[in-house]
Amino acid sequence: MEIIKVSSTSVPNHVAGAIASLMREQDKLMIQTIGAAALNQAIKSIAIARGYIIPTGKELICIPSFHDLMVDDKRITALRLVIELR
Repeated sequence: MEIIKVSSTSVPNHVAGAIASLMREQDKLMIQTIGAAALNQAIKSIAIARGYIIPTGKELICIPSFHDLMVDDKRITALRLVIELR
């Protein structure tokens, strides 16, 4: 499964294009974010990508989960969003 990492400085339109492009090739991908600002950009991206996918007759489904990471010997919690086509 492809993983897209979204940061607080990611451009939602660019991420949405990547999501739509990948979803044409596969039926599932994952977005990983760390922090509220990054999650905000990811959610905006998913909403935009949904607009690109809807005309194909499919729907984007988002399933969130937490994931612990070790960065510089510190445990941080990332939010992962699994995106599926239905």
